[in-house]
Amino acid sequence: MTDENPGEMTREIPYRFEPTSTAAAVEETWSGLADGEESGHAVSLAGRLMLRRDQGKLAFGDLQDATGRVQLFALERSTPDFDGFTGLHLGDWIGVTGEVLRTRRGELSIRVDEWVRLAEARRSFPDKWHGISDVDTRFRQRYVDLWVNDEVREAFTTRSRIMSATRRWLEDRGFLEVETPVFHPIPGGALARPFTTHHNALDLDLYLRIAPELYLKRLTVGGMERVFEIARVFRNEGLSTRHNPEFTMLELYQAYADYHDVMELVEQLVEHLAIEVCGTTSLTYDGRDLELSAPWRRRTLLELLAEHGGIEVDLDTPRSELVQLCEERDISVKDGDGPGKLIQELYEKTTEPELWDPVFVMDYPKEVSPLSRDHRDYPGWVERFEGIVAGREVCNAFTELVDPDEQRFRFNAQVVAKEAGDEEAMIVDEDYLRALEYGLPPTGGLGIGMDRLVMLLTGSTSIRDVILFPTLRPEQ
Repeated sequence: MTDENPGEMTREIPYRFEPTSTAAAVEETWSGLADGEESGHAVSLAGRLMLRRDQGKLAFGDLQDATGRVQLFALERSTPDFDGFTGLHLGDWIGVTGEVLRTRRGELSIRVDEWVRLAEARRSFPDKWHGISDVDTRFRQRYVDLWVNDEVREAFTTRSRIMSATRRWLEDRGFLEVETPVFHPIPGGALARPFTTHHNALDLDLYLRIAPELYLKRLTVGGMERVFEIARVFRNEGLSTRHNPEFTMLELYQAYADYHDVMELVEQLVEHLAIEVCGTTSLTYDGRDLELSAPWRRRTLLELLAEHGGIEVDLDTPRSELVQLCEERDISVKDGDGPGKLIQELYEKTTEPELWDPVFVMDYPKEVSPLSRDHRDYPGWVERFEGIVAGREVCNAFTELVDPDEQRFRFNAQVVAKEAGDEEAMIVDEDYLRALEYGLPPTGGLGIGMDRLVMLLTGSTSIRDVILFPTLRPEQ
């Protein structure tokens, strides 16, 4: 007995199939058919067979495509290879041609006059995955999750709409979409630990970008006054419901603007997206009401720290007092942490999780903001804000630092921090400093975590629910 050629087993599978309609189009076009009425029109559809009910010489099935489901109605006397049809596996891809009708029981259906199997499902499809024990399996086998959980497919359809609507909104306001390198010779643009890789031909270590910021500002130096990039970025950090090592960031830069201009842009963009994809700015998130309409509240970091954390401090507060306040709240303190760093740690521990309704948290310590411009009124502070919604950071933005001498000073301070053990600190980027020496005009910059924004607009409480293939621990 010779070995069977695997290719022989798949010859009956066609190389192509041409649908003439979809499940949604059938429902829209023939929704007015009366019970027992035939349309007189035949259509061809393709999708997966997700349910089948055999009743002797009759068989019913549910065909699901990307737009929805429609019932199939097969008759032994008229359906070719009726036994083959009733022998199909749940999950098999099939193509069906037949007349649209409504059964006597009122089900809009397609009579199966012709059919062909387009792919065999050799693994059984579950009717539904549910429960915490299946969460890991859902993320690993997203190709199944998308079929058996309608809300998952809807969330990713909404994600695509958000990205598309964001591009259109920015382009309508004169922003130009650009692409900048993913491989960076120097990690920069944000405080984060990078992923390292190696280019063999150049024998050169490179870093996956943690932010496109410094390249986008180079373009502003080059005369591109409004630029944006929806960029995949990479940060060598832990996993949580809010963090994935690779995620999507919208970064944009607008010449002649400051952080007040950028605040208006953010609240107007988010309001627009909420109306575009949800039909309203009044949402329910994690069981609580959430209003995203503009304008958003504006408060300084110190005001909010006093309001929600009950802590009244400033940059001139003795360090020993700040250390004590941190230790009382189980906040780790390093020897090199100055008052700005300690104040930020107190804010993030006591205040940020309590900020539910949208608020722009303004004016951060200069110590923790190496790329932000000095505040025009308050020494030691910078013109930076974070947009906080539902207790989490959605965006980070500032009036950009344009002075090359001050930027070099800030970079050097970061080098000192790195040498003291801060793995997220930046290093000196000489080419970026050279670009600044050619002149960067007053500029407002913004970074929005698009995954977190999608979470808000889809009601998702874990970032893994809005990333098609999230990073996971190795499968056991």
